[in-house]
Amino acid sequence: MVVRFGRLVGRFFRGRDLNLHAAAITFYGGIAVVPVALLALRLAAALAGAGRVRHLAAPVLAAMPTRMAAGAGVLLDAGLAMSWWLTLIALIPATLYGEGLRRALASLSGEPGGATVGWRGRILVLPLIACGPVLVLALLAALGAPARHLRAGGWTAVWAVVVSFLIVWLVLSPVFILVYRLISPLRPGWAVTAAVGSFTAANVSGFAHGFVLFWSLPLDLGAPFGGLDAVGATVAVGLWLYLFHLLTLIGYAATVQANRMLLLRSAARSTMLPN
Repeated sequence: MVVRFGRLVGRFFRGRDLNLHAAAITFYGGIAVVPVALLALRLAAALAGAGRVRHLAAPVLAAMPTRMAAGAGVLLDAGLAMSWWLTLIALIPATLYGEGLRRALASLSGEPGGATVGWRGRILVLPLIACGPVLVLALLAALGAPARHLRAGGWTAVWAVVVSFLIVWLVLSPVFILVYRLISPLRPGWAVTAAVGSFTAANVSGFAHGFVLFWSLPLDLGAPFGGLDAVGATVAVGLWLYLFHLLTLIGYAATVQANRMLLLRSAARSTMLPN
């Protein structure tokens, strides 16, 4: 059954360049990911206060690899210090994420393109951006305890990673459910979207922890780029973003195909019922 469904998902991409679509979203995401993070932090500060956000973020930053923590700290400071004018301006590039997702999902679904596709994506992503500060506060509050235990080492650190994985999974699940249900032009059923979206979130949570582990390795990221560490770090982030979007598109294909299977079974049962 699993193998059969895997083939069905693969059939969804027949004649379509999955890598190209993932790269396209990564382009939009590369522009939008920092503004999205800044908006989430600024709005979280508006809800709970900048001091509270810093307090919640402190153990998480302390548990991060040094190179990663430095960048995250700069992002945190910038987000909490943003004026409302800069916050409004950040909405312009932030909504590009919705445009990229909508264009890629519409293209994979065989929907016609056009100027309205991008604007629909920008508008439909606004509810997700509005949920950002709540998700950030929930994530930081929940990750505090496992982040502190991570530094203890041994089995305590192992359990801290497991708990961290579960927390990130739970926080990401509604994000993927809303992306597949609201931004997708096909609008699969809620039950299928919740099941497959949650499963996709679990995979992305695992890759997110792999991303953290990657930054803890003693890698010379600038070596392939003439010793330019900043260039190497930027390319590395882009590659990980690409992997995340690849998983997102595979999850979307699984959602669409599972929804079609349920619809076909429902239609077959209805035709078998006596009149």
